[in-house]
Amino acid sequence: MHERISAIVGDSIEVKRRYFAEHAEDVVRAASMIAAAFSTGGRLLLCGNGGSSTDAQHVAGEFVNQFGARKRRALPALALSTDGGVLTSIGNDTGFENVFSRQVEAFGERGDVLLAISTSGTSANVVRACETARAKELKVIGLLGRDGGTIAPLCDLALVVSSDDTQRIQETHNLVGHILCELVEHTLFPGERD
Repeated sequence: MHERISAIVGDSIEVKRRYFAEHAEDVVRAASMIAAAFSTGGRLLLCGNGGSSTDAQHVAGEFVNQFGARKRRALPALALSTDGGVLTSIGNDTGFENVFSRQVEAFGERGDVLLAISTSGTSANVVRACETARAKELKVIGLLGRDGGTIAPLCDLALVVSSDDTQRIQETHNLVGHILCELVEHTLFPGERD
């Protein structure tokens, strides 16, 4: 079991090391896009399924509350997977593939950013959310895995973790989410601490 743990940790570290060695500048660009939206009165909408849904909720919570030790105002971030009544209504009446796109239609405005999270890059409901966001002139950032799938071409910026291992992709996505929170806070609230 100890050897297995070491192998898992080693694999996780290697995927992260490789991703950030190749794409650190893309993460900086994503943070700048989100900070720009917040600084001009825009919102961050987030969506994903399963583990990606919980990642979306985690990042939204960090922005609405606070990340780290900075005392700052709440930032308007909304995970589109949290309202059971809305999700089940849309899913029942028009299909699960529309659960995020209808909310982007309802809440998204030009100047907002959609952070679309999908380890496969092919989730139909995330694809539709991206299509709706583009039609409404939101910026779209994809937090994706594998080769970026059908979602990558719909993004203004695709952050693609090139791995076929869902767990390693999700672990890297989690770290990207934390880095985005820290960079955005540092950009918007550089001097504010506990």
